[in-house]
Amino acid sequence: MNLHEYQGKSILQGFGVAVPYGLVASSPETAVEAAKEIQKKTGSDKWAVKAQIHAGGRGKGGGVKIAKSLDEVREFADQILGMMLVTPQTKKEGKLVRKVLIEQNIYYPGTEEVEEYYMSILLNRDKGQNMVMYSPRGGMNIEHVAEETPDEIFTELIDTKVGLTGFQARRIAFNLNLSGVAFKEMVKFVAALYKAYVGSDSSLFEINPVIKAADGRIYAADAKVAIDNNALYRHKNIAEMRDLNEEDPIEVEAGKFDLNYVKLDGNVACMVNGAGLAMATMDMIKMSGGNPANFLDVGGTADAKRVEEAFRIILKDPAVEAILVNIFGGIVRCDRVAQGIVDAYHNIGNINVPIIVRLQGTNAEEGKILIDESGLKVHSAILLEEAAQLVNTVLK
Repeated sequence: MNLHEYQGKSILQGFGVAVPYGLVASSPETAVEAAKEIQKKTGSDKWAVKAQIHAGGRGKGGGVKIAKSLDEVREFADQILGMMLVTPQTKKEGKLVRKVLIEQNIYYPGTEEVEEYYMSILLNRDKGQNMVMYSPRGGMNIEHVAEETPDEIFTELIDTKVGLTGFQARRIAFNLNLSGVAFKEMVKFVAALYKAYVGSDSSLFEINPVIKAADGRIYAADAKVAIDNNALYRHKNIAEMRDLNEEDPIEVEAGKFDLNYVKLDGNVACMVNGAGLAMATMDMIKMSGGNPANFLDVGGTADAKRVEEAFRIILKDPAVEAILVNIFGGIVRCDRVAQGIVDAYHNIGNINVPIIVRLQGTNAEEGKILIDESGLKVHSAILLEEAAQLVNTVLK
């Protein structure tokens, strides 16, 4: 589950990570009030006005502005709120901005001494260990740093049984060319950041940039935080931060029926049970000349009702030109899936796209009989390769 910047920073702050003081606003008026409160608390006479969407690269799209007066806070908030913000990480139509974060200025006197770093914590799946990835060259062009000067990207593997050691935190600060107060502050910053990562069961922390202010203090100037969905039951307060407005509405609806659905860019919808089989099915569609329109796993305990709902969700995508149902009856019974297909046809009506069904395993024969005797225009297949080729045939 992705979080907004202001939500991620609230988690970081709870674990002792230094973040700029900020308040969230949903209108130009509340943005000005937030700026006044920040000025009162910190003395800051400049403010960052930052769009809150689940995407990076907001500054490149005009979603981050520095206000030098309360009038500019109002002006920038008015510009950003309600805009469709397009960044390198959004779709071409962009994302609607509903909230802005107003933050204190941390580029206070001595600006020439301010430095920006990149830091992230994530799981290195090859090694089976957590990893701190960092660079002395943070900011908006970190992708170019990785491509052009990969020697400036450092990694620190963390033994999960031991955790981040003091030696490793000091080595990170050393590789960032820090000394004096800033060195000590960075050591504390990294330790607190790793503690927050583990304590919140996150799958990703990305802080870009990490700021060294003029007085040597270290701040998380930005925060991209993703939480492991499987651990949300342990963090009710974090689960409540979920913003459904930032998620695909079809994927949200699918979740209500325990369906694992991900929208893709193709024209052939897939309904499969099991993630591995779903991936193999999409690969086979691609190899046969088609293009998958979605990943949809109905799960191992699918019944007729869930299959019908899966059809309803698939058919909401106007790009779908064919549907491939590929079910292996291990736990789930093929006759239940077949009944769901029949029910979907009768209850939804006007299913004008061809359906190819491959049923194998428990009660596959009974399922085939159900479909054959239903009178529906459904193409059946025995082999997965045959099913994928049928899809290509009906689309021609």
